[in-house]
Amino acid sequence: MVSESKTLLKETLMPVYVAPEDEQLLYMYEEVKQAAATRTSSIFIRVLRSMITATAFQILVSNNAPIKAITDNSIITLEGVLPGTGEDVPTIVITAHYDSYGLAPWLSYGADSNGSGVTILLELARLFQKLYSSSSTRPPYHLMFSLTGGGKYNFLGTKRWIEENLDHAESSLLHDNVAFVLCLDTLASGDELHMHVSRPPKPESPMHTFIHHLEEVVSSRFPWVKVGLVHKKINLVESTVAWEHERYSLRRIPGFTLSHLEDPKSELRGSILDTMSQVDFRKMKRNGIIIAEALAQYMYNLSDKGSPKDVQVFRGQMEFQDSRMSSLMSFLTSVPRATQLLDKEPSHILMVNSLEHEFKRYLQQVHRHNFRQDKRYHMTVKTYSKYSIFPTHFLHKLF
Repeated sequence: MVSESKTLLKETLMPVYVAPEDEQLLYMYEEVKQAAATRTSSIFIRVLRSMITATAFQILVSNNAPIKAITDNSIITLEGVLPGTGEDVPTIVITAHYDSYGLAPWLSYGADSNGSGVTILLELARLFQKLYSSSSTRPPYHLMFSLTGGGKYNFLGTKRWIEENLDHAESSLLHDNVAFVLCLDTLASGDELHMHVSRPPKPESPMHTFIHHLEEVVSSRFPWVKVGLVHKKINLVESTVAWEHERYSLRRIPGFTLSHLEDPKSELRGSILDTMSQVDFRKMKRNGIIIAEALAQYMYNLSDKGSPKDVQVFRGQMEFQDSRMSSLMSFLTSVPRATQLLDKEPSHILMVNSLEHEFKRYLQQVHRHNFRQDKRYHMTVKTYSKYSIFPTHFLHKLF
């Protein structure tokens, strides 16, 4: 992953191809090594010529059409709401970005980053829908969910969605009383939960109270999990942000990002090696339970009812379902979710449509927002074949 991240920052003079390792590829590699060993000069051109003429190995590119830079991507952000009881009640926003990133777009499956955040969000939507479906258990909070595109490109989908809600919409839940925004990012591993904030929450504020509930749930039920607040100011001089909550902080909306990663520059957040092997389903489920129970403690004011260990809302029929979480993760990693692919291929379009279907299944007021990229964020990735990439000098502008 370290080598991959360094490669992404380099500009190459020729196309770079990435392919999964298999027996045929290893056989070719051994043949090349043997051909190189038979020559004292070890000139690479001679080795390649020998390989092609003697062993008939060739690297072929099937795309004969001229390659054009991808500059017309559509970024889709989904939103849905569970309306609370009462008028002018506060809104809690739960969000996660669903795209992936890596050295080769066609191999970027983003299991932990951020399939885990999407999986937990969809389970939260299903479980809280049960509570909101009855007037006796509907809390005095609007619960708003969003799945954002372009997360790996400076959270562009989040930025445009916030702008649309605040600057162009006549009425929006973001206009009104937002208690806090909870961003889910990379939650499928580790025994640490880092709460990333742009500024420490003020005492007695909704976000401060919720974080206190979250810490209580962890200490009473999962004491081996380390919880900590990571404070990072936003540098207005920089053109990029590190976490999704910073997009909200720039518009003075309180929020934080929950992740098992402490460093926003971790290689795991953009790697073709972020596959299902990186996912620990037990820990992802545990993190989902922590978030759900902390939300219930906050929205229903359960502190007076006993400790979180004694007052557990999400059990029995309200449990996180192992089979559903496994199925969601398998579905999310069934196709690569690099941003430049999501509106091009039928299987990728189907994936986004399926996420929208999940929203409509459990949420109300579901809307689909389509955004075109800002011209300064045009992608110049040139995909030559299924497992290929092109020089990536454009990343300096994006990251």
